[in-house]
Amino acid sequence: MVQTVLETGPVAEESTSRATHINAYRLMLLARVLDDKFASLYRAGKIHGGVFLGRGQEALSVAVGLSLREGDIFAPLIRDQAGRLAFGESILDAVRTYLGSSLGPMRGRDGNVHRGRPLQGLLPMISHLGAMIAVVNGTLFARRMKGISGTVGAACIGDGATSTGAFHEALNQAAVEKLPLVLVLADNQYAYSTPNSRQFACQSLLDRAAGYGVAGHGVDGTDLCACLNTVGQAVAQARAGHGPQLVVAQLLRLCGHGEHDVADYVDTKLKSSPVGRDCLKVAEEFLRQQSWASETDLAAWRSEAIQRVEEAVATVQREPAPDPFAEEWTALSSRQLTELHDEESPGPVDI
Repeated sequence: MVQTVLETGPVAEESTSRATHINAYRLMLLARVLDDKFASLYRAGKIHGGVFLGRGQEALSVAVGLSLREGDIFAPLIRDQAGRLAFGESILDAVRTYLGSSLGPMRGRDGNVHRGRPLQGLLPMISHLGAMIAVVNGTLFARRMKGISGTVGAACIGDGATSTGAFHEALNQAAVEKLPLVLVLADNQYAYSTPNSRQFACQSLLDRAAGYGVAGHGVDGTDLCACLNTVGQAVAQARAGHGPQLVVAQLLRLCGHGEHDVADYVDTKLKSSPVGRDCLKVAEEFLRQQSWASETDLAAWRSEAIQRVEEAVATVQREPAPDPFAEEWTALSSRQLTELHDEESPGPVDI
């Protein structure tokens, strides 16, 4: 998490903005390097199952993770590696799950993006098609019944999820109950290979906010500064008791649906349009323009990210896979595994 700066006044505001942007950029960079490594391992046959990259969505994702705080709930999308890191997931948790290590948070029982640490508020994904909204609603209801206030639940989805019944039912429920839900929608122009024109008839998915009686926030998903401000405001509104907030970000998925998909269906005009900008490059250029990072800084941060990822992969590749004959196939919430889960729980990523 970003550390609080205790200074006040204009100088403090600039200092906080600089520290926040640098931290966010470095998390985005680390997520991109980690994703690229997963893609490489997949092509080398080292990963079984799908690999889904967040390329082009890191700015929106990191803004969600950084806007939340300890005690909040986060249900990430399949492309939310940046947000996961910002919220506190360790690189080892990600690598161990993809490579099936028995030391990972899911004990090697599930692959790729279905991982999390529920006790720390990071929910393992069931499905990216709207199913996690209701799960976040449930956790928020539970806290309300326990008298816990001041917390927020964030759920991330893509534009395709808005075409499901799960999306409608859960958002309607959150609106009626005025839950502190922040629903972050990455409108990346395609639901797998289905373009928006064949998916919904409204001009913008932001139009749906009024229909459900929730506040709506539109943002350029390629602009880190805009994402930090907009998502931060939405989280603050939900935390202040103003009910569900819907954030709709316009961006383009800069890769296939998964590494198995060449994405030749993507309109080339979209790639060259503003929505097709690479948010990592946009953030990098912003740091240059503000004189907040030199070329030496940028190169050093990339080298450090690569080193951290390579070290994590090397460590995990030496770890054992689950032994089906020795594995105790009980729920991860059972007493002995819960205790182990707590002991291994990581803190926020230190950038």
